[in-house]
Amino acid sequence: MLSLSVALLGAAGCSGFPRTDSSEAPDSTAKVPDQGLAPASVGKKSLASQPPSADQGDQLVDTRQYPDLWTRLRAGYALPALDSPLVARHEQWFANNPEYMENMVHRARMYLHHIVEELEKRGIPMEIALLPAIESAYKPQAYSRARAAGLWQFIPSTGRIYGLRMNWWYDGRRDVLASTQAALDYLEKLRDQFDGDWQLALAAYNCGEGKIERLVAENRRKGMPTDYASLKKLPRETKNYVPKLMAMVNIIADPAKYGLQLAAIPDTEFFARVETDGQIDLGVVARLTDMPVDELFMINPGYQRWVTDPNGPHELLVPAAKKDALIAGLTTLAHAERMQWTRHEVKRGDTISRIAGRYHVTVESIRSVNEMKSNHLGTGQNLLIPVSANKTLPPAYVKTATSMGGDSGRMKIVHRVRSGETLWSIARKYKVYIHQLREWNLLETDDVLRLGQRLFILTTHGAGASAAGDVHQPG
Repeated sequence: MLSLSVALLGAAGCSGFPRTDSSEAPDSTAKVPDQGLAPASVGKKSLASQPPSADQGDQLVDTRQYPDLWTRLRAGYALPALDSPLVARHEQWFANNPEYMENMVHRARMYLHHIVEELEKRGIPMEIALLPAIESAYKPQAYSRARAAGLWQFIPSTGRIYGLRMNWWYDGRRDVLASTQAALDYLEKLRDQFDGDWQLALAAYNCGEGKIERLVAENRRKGMPTDYASLKKLPRETKNYVPKLMAMVNIIADPAKYGLQLAAIPDTEFFARVETDGQIDLGVVARLTDMPVDELFMINPGYQRWVTDPNGPHELLVPAAKKDALIAGLTTLAHAERMQWTRHEVKRGDTISRIAGRYHVTVESIRSVNEMKSNHLGTGQNLLIPVSANKTLPPAYVKTATSMGGDSGRMKIVHRVRSGETLWSIARKYKVYIHQLREWNLLETDDVLRLGQRLFILTTHGAGASAAGDVHQPG
């Protein structure tokens, strides 16, 4: 029997939040809706397991108390069973990969309560709370080759249709609150579009509603059934997509049947939302709440830099127990203390990339805070440097790395990207974080790795050197 342990805000899985890695999670395709279709109105219905009370009005929410979140989730199951041999095949895969399941549940504990709450407000079948298990394995930093990102794997165009903002500072596709709202809006729209058939709606979420509409119309012309199981020309990924979800649904319904044991997830909110009233440095928030910055990034993955977006949203999620401490700290925090900076006077021979390396920040961060239109520098010029960007590193790295050539037990190595590798798999190999790889190599969120690309990594001596041929110490 596998015990899936739950630890409050520990490091999820192996290291950081990755792009989707085919060796760890089942693949899914990006959502590509027909651009001309406007979202349908959102309907609400009560859960079959819990009729609404008289004073609930239009907000039909299950108010019963449950011993844990898994029990609450199972109580809201409402999707029809899927009779397909593919379901059994995926059940076996999940059962045979207990480490994958353990890591996924460890991550899910942070987000699942919020998703369950939102589903109950809308009267959506509770199985949908498990959809991120198929899309991203509950990794909000997951990024696919199709440029889909976040728990719910939105591509940029679909994300914008459903109100998700994306810029240098912030990516709403990774924002747990915003992306969940957008995903449920989209799923409800698809449900209505396919006359309440959730299996067709899920298939459309995977490969696009236009594709599913054409297949349904083709079956109708031939006098054939138009349900999901009767669509014979589904893309390979979509043919497996709903069976994967139903396999996960069945495992969560009765884990013992598959030799698994799910540790209880409390039926209480994991995080709380706090208004920050403007841009703030995540390093400052970490100090006010007495928690590592990396933990803040784990529950605020929408923020892509060391500070929040100057144009908003001006809010942060913190563990529920830290809410009061943050509110109290923000109340007494002087405006000048909301950001952490240092000054650099440009000297002869300085380049912006060398300065970025010295302070371990990105070129883009220096250009942004100094409102520079190019990389040109003048001798004697003063630059503001966002030194709190260093706080995104674990403390040992901050102490030893004023540049990529730090000593004190740390060394710079070069990793050459091999076929099939992702930022996540590389981060896991060297026991570093995804955002560290991006910062060290000046990578943007949507950058795609190239075969043979050189990545600089700051790590302990010898770490990862067992992979023959792909790690070299630079001269």
